[in-house]
Amino acid sequence: MISSLYAAEQGSGSKTIVLLHGFGGSHNVWRDVIASLAPSACTLAYDLPGHGLSFDFAGAGPAKVAARAVLADLAARKVKRIHLVGHSMGGAVATLMALAEPEKVASLTLLAPGGFGPEINGPLLRRYAAARSPSEILACLAAMSGPLARPFDHIADMLCEMRKRPGQSEKLVEIAAAMTRDDRQGVIPRELLDRLAIPVMVVWGSDDAVLPFTQADDLPARFHVHHVLEAGHMLIEEAPDLIASIIRRNMNRRARPVRPKLAAAAS
Repeated sequence: MISSLYAAEQGSGSKTIVLLHGFGGSHNVWRDVIASLAPSACTLAYDLPGHGLSFDFAGAGPAKVAARAVLADLAARKVKRIHLVGHSMGGAVATLMALAEPEKVASLTLLAPGGFGPEINGPLLRRYAAARSPSEILACLAAMSGPLARPFDHIADMLCEMRKRPGQSEKLVEIAAAMTRDDRQGVIPRELLDRLAIPVMVVWGSDDAVLPFTQADDLPARFHVHHVLEAGHMLIEEAPDLIASIIRRNMNRRARPVRPKLAAAAS
């Protein structure tokens, strides 16, 4: 059924890792990362609303809709605690999930997450949304990747097949237009990020052409930031082994308590 939220489940370990792809992707982009994570952990790789086998999910588009949808699906599965990973738009979704139900999230790994600053490459994302042929998609992936990235022919073929489904390309164009209105994106307030006491790792490529890596500046001090030199926006495809290693490392970190800010001295 494509009217509900779809997740591909692999592995049978005691820990559950939830993987959320970026705009225009699907659960399949995590294939190489999952190969390094399963079977020692259970992985749930979702198709976000409006994408792939979750295409017909009602209200698809806004990150807050996706966050509520994934949390509801996890509750239906009776999953009590997760290690949460999100890329780009999926990073914004993951952050909103952690803010909404922090007790459910054991660790949060964000790969070039959306919503951390207003800057966004709207023209490139809209071009990517409208791309239909493997060559057009491949050209967009190359533009979003770093200088050392290998060609992603298998990813382009997979995305091309996804976009052949009736209405999929039109839905992506609609989401991209809303997401990049005035070539700006919505921003998650920094004061909300300050509330997260769970282990948070933010990973960003130094050559990201979609979201500038400077959006990782001035994050809460307890956040860990990892810059990947000469990598672009497509971190899952460009460095799957490194991403899997970072996820595992963040899963083993301990949370730091949030220290209350000192009240201003009375004058």
